[in-house]
Amino acid sequence: MVIEHAVLNVKAGQAEAFEVAMREAKPLIAASSGFEGIEVRPSVREENQYLLIVRWRDIAAHEDGFRKSERYGKWRELLHGFYDPMPKVTYFEEPIVS
Repeated sequence: MVIEHAVLNVKAGQAEAFEVAMREAKPLIAASSGFEGIEVRPSVREENQYLLIVRWRDIAAHEDGFRKSERYGKWRELLHGFYDPMPKVTYFEEPIVS
């Protein structure tokens, strides 16, 4: 399993709308082959900041599967207008300690 991680900085005053849009967008990513789960957590201290964690079978499930699908276009339409700046996506392997 691979973890996709991104810090999402949402434009001021748009957090509530972002949360609604994220709930609407979840089925789009969840329908992807190789998708294993998603969490979006609000920051405790940073207003308008969220942590995105997506569990994938492998990187290809995200990059070649979801990102090249029609569902990704809808995901982008629903969510990308909220970010400033656009988030950097990072992938992590299995834990070395758990």
